[in-house]
Amino acid sequence: MRQFVIDELSPMELENIDSWLKRNMQPGPMIGLYWLLLEEEHLDEAQLGEGHKEHGPWYMAVEVTRKDIRFELLVRSKTNLHCTCIAQASPKQRQVMLDLIDRLVAEEMIQA
Repeated sequence: MRQFVIDELSPMELENIDSWLKRNMQPGPMIGLYWLLLEEEHLDEAQLGEGHKEHGPWYMAVEVTRKDIRFELLVRSKTNLHCTCIAQASPKQRQVMLDLIDRLVAEEMIQA
């Protein structure tokens, strides 16, 4: 899977990141998992194509582990697990994730 990983984080940085994600993102079904919801303006042809609009909402996952934080570059559907509309992030969608990473690192003053 394509993803960005920030590792070598201190326990305090991990706590700060997790707290920031709790305040700014939707929690996922497991502890440490968060959803970056994609607005319609950021959806690609794969998600907007005929027969796929009802598979939304669309999101990319962010996972906090004991050692690192992972930003997945796979656009997922909340309602459908197996469809061609679930795809690797487009350049526009990757930029949404990069903007989130930049904001998180700046606001939480991450040094890793």
